[in-house]
Amino acid sequence: MTLRRRRGRLTVHVIAATWMAAVWVLLWGDLSVANVVVGLVLALVITTVLPMPPIDFHGRVRPLGVARVIGHLVVEVTRASVQVSTIALRPGPAPRGAVIGVRLRSHSDLYLTLTAELASLVPGSLVIEAHRLTGMLYLHVLDAEAGGGVEAHRASVLELEERVLRALASDAELERAGLPGRRTGPDGSRRAGRRGSVGRAEPADRPGGARPGGARPGEDRPQRRTEGS
Repeated sequence: MTLRRRRGRLTVHVIAATWMAAVWVLLWGDLSVANVVVGLVLALVITTVLPMPPIDFHGRVRPLGVARVIGHLVVEVTRASVQVSTIALRPGPAPRGAVIGVRLRSHSDLYLTLTAELASLVPGSLVIEAHRLTGMLYLHVLDAEAGGGVEAHRASVLELEERVLRALASDAELERAGLPGRRTGPDGSRRAGRRGSVGRAEPADRPGGARPGGARPGEDRPQRRTEGS
C-alpha cells in the first residue's frame, strides 16, 4: 500500500470517527467533555474492530452536477411533503401503497448507496432492500397511484440515479451505464474533437448513390479525350 493510499484511509477513518462521536453527543443531547470522550472512544473501537470495506471511486466531482442533485432533491422533498400532508389531512379512504422494484443502470456500490439514501429522504418513499449484485432497489411508496402511477415512481428513481452519475461518475462509467457523456453524443456515437470529425462520409452515402463526377453505380464515367487520339 502506497503512502498516499494510507493517508487517504487514515483521513476517512478520522472523519468517520468524528462523525460517530458527533452522533453520540446528539443522541445524549448534552455537549460535555465526558460525552465527547466516550463518543470518540466508542467510534475508534467500532472503526477498528468493525472496519467498513473500502469503496473505490474512479469518477470526479462536478460542482455543477452536485448543485443540480441538491436542487432536484429540494424540489422533490418539497413536492412530496405537500403531497403527504394532503393525504394525511384529506378525509377519505387510505391511499394504496405498493412495493416497487427499480433496476439501476450502474452496479457500483457507491452510486447505488447514494441513490438509495437520496430516494429515502423524499417523504412517502423508503428503500427497504437493495441488491448490489443485480443493482435492484425495492422501495415502498405511500401512494402508488399518485403522480402517474408505478412507472412514474420508477422513472423518478432512475432520474435521480442519472443526476448522481452525472455529478460524480467518470465518462467511462457513464458509457457503461448507457448514458451519453461529454465525449459521446445522444445516440451513443463519439463526438468530434477540436481537429474535426473522426471519419468522412463515403461517396456511396450521397443522395441517389451518386459518385463523384455525377456517375451512378453501374455506369462508367466518360473518358476524357486527349489531343492526338
